[in-house]
Amino acid sequence: MTLHITNVSKRYGKAVQALQDVSLTVQPGMFGLLGPNGAGKSTLMRIIATLQEADAGSITLDGIDVLRQPRQVRAILGYLPQEFGLYPKVTARALLDHLALLKGVGPRARRREQVDALLRRTNLWEVRNRKLGSFSGGMKQRFGVAQALLGDPRLIIVDEPTAGLDPEERIRFYNLLSEIGENVIVVLSTHIVEDISQLCQQMAIIDAGRVLLAGDPLTTMEALRGRVYRKIVDRPEGPAYREGYAVLATKLFAGRIVVRVLADAAPGAGFTAAEPTLEDVYFATIRYGFRGTAPTGD
Repeated sequence: MTLHITNVSKRYGKAVQALQDVSLTVQPGMFGLLGPNGAGKSTLMRIIATLQEADAGSITLDGIDVLRQPRQVRAILGYLPQEFGLYPKVTARALLDHLALLKGVGPRARRREQVDALLRRTNLWEVRNRKLGSFSGGMKQRFGVAQALLGDPRLIIVDEPTAGLDPEERIRFYNLLSEIGENVIVVLSTHIVEDISQLCQQMAIIDAGRVLLAGDPLTTMEALRGRVYRKIVDRPEGPAYREGYAVLATKLFAGRIVVRVLADAAPGAGFTAAEPTLEDVYFATIRYGFRGTAPTGD
């Protein structure tokens, strides 16, 4: 099973080009779509989820024309949007059972079996009879995953799932998504680099509606090897480095500033070679046009 996205474009009015000729190939497993807010991630997610039409292009999933056969897609789709409403006075078990009924899961005994299994899988079994209005943010996100898994979908779309979660809930969410992504396609949209580095074997970076880089996170990091340097400076010196260097990031450490820069050779005294990170790849791509390949020598 493969998801093929080919030259997809979407414009809002005359001023906003949300997507421009987006092409991606997504294999089973976790696929991360990484980009800043407003990059076009959610627009692409809604188009794949058949909730929005594209202006141009095509999307196919295992022989199904996603743009022209929305009913067939919805039958094998699980979707967790960035924001979703819950009925606060309904229990988790009752609402999940109702959503399973709407999705065509039946008969009743099979539906109850799947609902109970998903409540256990998302670690919500102990609170299955609590009203959703009493759930924490992380519990609501796990309920969102449970409803997305109803009907055993083959394609799951998750839009900005970890925003607002505390560290413990984020780790729990990572483990759950990693387990889900073993046998189906999971497309994860996020602006958080850690989400991609923790979960995804495939990724793409998108900005201003265009795909800037696509590939394996480890391979793209390896392509930056020998091009990332770091230096620790006093805090007052930090801003000056942005003028003369291709700065990837500046971070506080023990009251001083760690400056990470992109360069094809050691940029000066005090700089040492650094192990590339996915965050380095992200900023090198967004700010300096890195495209996932190492420079070639003469």
